[in-house]
Amino acid sequence: MWRQAVALVALLVPSSPTRTIVSRPAVADEPVLGQWDITIRMPDGERPSWLELSHSGRDVVVGQFVGIVGSARPISRVVVSGDSLHFTIPPQWESGNGDLTVDGRLTGDRLAGSMTLPDGKRYDWSGVRAPLMKRDHAPKWGTPIRLLHANDLGGWRAVGGEPNQWEVANGVLRSPHSGANIQTAQTFGDFKLHIEFRYPAGSNSGVYLHGRHEVQIQDDYGLEPANDRFSGVYGFIAPSEIAAKRPGEWQSFDITLIGRMLTVVANGKRVICDQAIPGITGGAIDSNEGAPGPLLLQGDHGPIEFRNITLTPAR
Repeated sequence: MWRQAVALVALLVPSSPTRTIVSRPAVADEPVLGQWDITIRMPDGERPSWLELSHSGRDVVVGQFVGIVGSARPISRVVVSGDSLHFTIPPQWESGNGDLTVDGRLTGDRLAGSMTLPDGKRYDWSGVRAPLMKRDHAPKWGTPIRLLHANDLGGWRAVGGEPNQWEVANGVLRSPHSGANIQTAQTFGDFKLHIEFRYPAGSNSGVYLHGRHEVQIQDDYGLEPANDRFSGVYGFIAPSEIAAKRPGEWQSFDITLIGRMLTVVANGKRVICDQAIPGITGGAIDSNEGAPGPLLLQGDHGPIEFRNITLTPAR
């Protein structure tokens, strides 16, 4: 479908001089098709969302949708009429029993409309085409950055509205119980990341790349791979195998992110190899995919510990 592109608009991101952010091309016969980074305007602030629309067969439009929380959910049918769209999906993670209903209209290169959540509350939203995020050339790697201090939270801040439960001692960042998430004060473009972690039985966490794409940490020892399990990109990319160790053991991820292209090595096994992340995952800090972002660690799903967090930025 992308061979039918009618336009490309290139924007240079000042903080990432080697990466050109190019908007995804529109499709000549169905201009609303493609991937969209969405912002929902709510009384307490803006919330991120994501939408993908594509053809299925001769004349049906289907899609995927990521809401404020949860993973990508399928849209069985999207009603498209010219520059307008409408779809509904069953209630899932939001409160309320009604369908989630989305209406939108394309004006120029932007989508905008209204969204009614399962609790019946209606909000306005707007969307822009998700960027391709392709580099001009292969990255050259800079100096590794150790992101953890030995005995304090320097360089990190708690986020998410919950009281801060995070603490650091002897080089270990620890969340003893569910509470706030935590993210770096510094933001990054493309990078390589080494991170070690440990959790008790039944616990759950995640590493949000750029604060927008969650690589899942979860007690999945012995299970089959799925896109919402250990080392997968939540709701989007399943690992080739579950390389998780037993709870209580130290484990590691080695992650390379170049544009949208992701490689994940879990406990020494390559489980995702140079695959494109389609869009933001639930719980993202925003939907501005083309911008540098922080490293965010999830602390609202149970106890978790981290150590030896080293990030090597690309140049």
